[in-house]
Amino acid sequence: MAKNLLIVESPAKAKTIEGYLGKDFTVKSSYGHIRDLVKSEDAIDIKNNFEQKYEVPADKKQIVSELKKLAKEAEMVWLASDEDREGEAISWHLFDTLGLKEATTKRIVFHEITKSAITKAIDNPRKIDYNLVNAQQARRVLDRLVGFELSPVLWKKVKPSLSAGRVQSVAVRLIVDREREINKFKTEAAFRIVAIFGKGRESFKAELPERFTKQEDAEKFLTDCINAAFNVKSLETRPTKRGPAAPFTTSTLQQEASRKLGFSVSRTMSVAQKLYEYGKITYMRTDSVNLSDTALNAAEKQITSAYGDKYHQLRKFKTKSAGAQEAHEAIRPTFFENHTTDGDPSERRLYELIWKRAIASQMSEAQFEKTVAKISISTRSEDLVANGEVMKFDGFLKVYLESSDDEEEEISEDGDNAILPPLTKGQSLALREMTATERFSRAAARYTEASLVKKLEELGIGRPSTYAPTISTVQNRGYVLKEDRDGKPRNFRVLTLADGNINKEEKTENTGVERSKLFPTDIGAVVNDFLVQHFNGIVDFNFTAKVEKQFDEIAQGLTEWTDMIRSFYTPFHEEVEETTKNADRANGGRDLGIDEKSGKMVSVRIGRYGPFVQIGESESKEKVEGQEKPVYASLRAGQMMETITMEEAMELFKLPKKVGFFEDKDMTVAIGKFGPYIRHNSAFYSLPKGIDPLDVLEEQAIEIIKEKRQKDAERLIKVFDENPEVKILNGRWGPYIEFEKLNVKIPKDREPLSLTFEEVKALAEIAEKEPKKFGKFGKKAAPKAAPAKKPAAKKAPAKAKAKTVKK
Repeated sequence: MAKNLLIVESPAKAKTIEGYLGKDFTVKSSYGHIRDLVKSEDAIDIKNNFEQKYEVPADKKQIVSELKKLAKEAEMVWLASDEDREGEAISWHLFDTLGLKEATTKRIVFHEITKSAITKAIDNPRKIDYNLVNAQQARRVLDRLVGFELSPVLWKKVKPSLSAGRVQSVAVRLIVDREREINKFKTEAAFRIVAIFGKGRESFKAELPERFTKQEDAEKFLTDCINAAFNVKSLETRPTKRGPAAPFTTSTLQQEASRKLGFSVSRTMSVAQKLYEYGKITYMRTDSVNLSDTALNAAEKQITSAYGDKYHQLRKFKTKSAGAQEAHEAIRPTFFENHTTDGDPSERRLYELIWKRAIASQMSEAQFEKTVAKISISTRSEDLVANGEVMKFDGFLKVYLESSDDEEEEISEDGDNAILPPLTKGQSLALREMTATERFSRAAARYTEASLVKKLEELGIGRPSTYAPTISTVQNRGYVLKEDRDGKPRNFRVLTLADGNINKEEKTENTGVERSKLFPTDIGAVVNDFLVQHFNGIVDFNFTAKVEKQFDEIAQGLTEWTDMIRSFYTPFHEEVEETTKNADRANGGRDLGIDEKSGKMVSVRIGRYGPFVQIGESESKEKVEGQEKPVYASLRAGQMMETITMEEAMELFKLPKKVGFFEDKDMTVAIGKFGPYIRHNSAFYSLPKGIDPLDVLEEQAIEIIKEKRQKDAERLIKVFDENPEVKILNGRWGPYIEFEKLNVKIPKDREPLSLTFEEVKALAEIAEKEPKKFGKFGKKAAPKAAPAKKPAAKKAPAKAKAKTVKK
């Protein structure tokens, strides 16, 4: 048995580190946290200084048992979990649960998995930092108290199975507030004047800085320019520079990977985690933009060898975030000489992005020559302005250019020229064409995952380790949707002056197209409004940022964590009791108007199964004999209770509708949980995307049914007389057996068509006995979203002894 046991968080990291250490070390993984607060309401003893009760979950008991055995046999145990607060807490849990001793336990940290970093860490061990542990415990306890006390209030006052969280609720508020800002925004139109001078390669654009709100004013300007003389009034040429962005922090990596690679925040962190564990990049949860001296020297060597001395410029960036605490270096490659990496395409693309950003941060500024020409109009007092920019030295742009959240909008409005032709002051210019194009003002953009992370960081809410789980949580809880939405056609006017004539035309553009944007759901908006009204402190931006600062103070040993929790909990608990007792139920309901046909009120509200429109009063008010019950219709995808109109609401009652007959059976179009569909002969056929269910005609419905049947027929390989429900089908990953509730993989050496019923049955029996951790075709099944929490049943006290963090 090795003298030393080194425990890390992940098996991939363990494998990498094991290659760097000799036979004296056994490296094992804890697979993350080995214990957590018990699920019952007595997890935190509020009256006893917030003492916590922990338990080792069933799936970790074997790991704990193995680690205990190895720890007893080892002379020294090294705790090597991540260097942030979460990692420090994992080390403490290991120390406590495994029954380790101070004299034979050492804590080491490193921000990159290289042989030199591991060796240096082992040469410089320390003890567990209980200030960091206390900070993590404070966050965990506070968030558990908020969740356990707020959720039951939402069940009673809004809807069963809802839940609330401190940072998540603030994120939802940001998205709800932005959606309402967009809904209230009043679009204003104005005409943008752009002139084109010269011919061929000598042509360039110039723009009028002012815009005209009225068409007649824009037309008057063009009319005045018909016989006008245009001259270069002034020329200004000046050198400009542009510097590179700092190396990546967690949030800037998430933002840039979203913009450049199209990665979600959670995907970015998952891929970065693998790169870190394989020893390819430094630790990926960090607020710091600092690079170590070793990294600076390595970057200089690469830049001078690849591009030359003039491309190198030493820079030391300083972290702007006051609460930066998660790590001590920016995200960078561990070895700058590796310009790319092996692995899957996602790993390679993210690694190259990190490499380019880090290397560019140590490169020279890009140098430009910017020219601004003002052009006079003999018949008008205004001047046109032409901008041109010439790159004189590419510098860091040889490697990397940072993206912007507003790139799409900027490109469409860009009136600058890449380069201006040679011009002289007083030079006469020939007008080729001038246009006045109607442009519309835009509301603030909806959040993407990346821009939401940026906003949370700006407000001081959350930390590098919380951004990705926060964004995943609000989507999993059904408060926020990330989706694409098609735009709507919009007409705009264009006036064109050419050859002395003004031509007027109306064009159409597609506006309001959304790609991977975050939208609040109705239930998200209702829960948000309820929390704002009754628990404003929880969703107040300043309060949430203040709590994060208090966690930082605990991490620095400046604040006692139990005092901080007590100052929060006392008034919060009083709010919970007051709201539970006195608050009215919230359903976001509103009246839309009177239905002309029935004379009854049409209203919209949240129900048990989501938002719906109702004609008539609720049943409890209509039990008078002879009165009809209310009629209900669910809202369609993309519709919200706040913005649905009376006309849109009444359209919902046109479904389900019969669209004709096929094979002597009715075809009915309706909308269900998974979208619009056609029902025919007890079978369901989804409508293709983009087809409005109200517009479906008989011929089109028959075509959809036939196409679906054809696809199903092509998918079928074989059925069995012994049991027609058992089938061999073509699937996404190849042929497989559908046997009762099982999807069974067919071995590669077996021909699907030749399988007998008995052979299929035998394969199904083998598959049923296999561990359930694998999905259809031997790949790991994707984890299911956790169900909404229900009131915890009273449990017997957990066997694990309750523990309180002590300094």
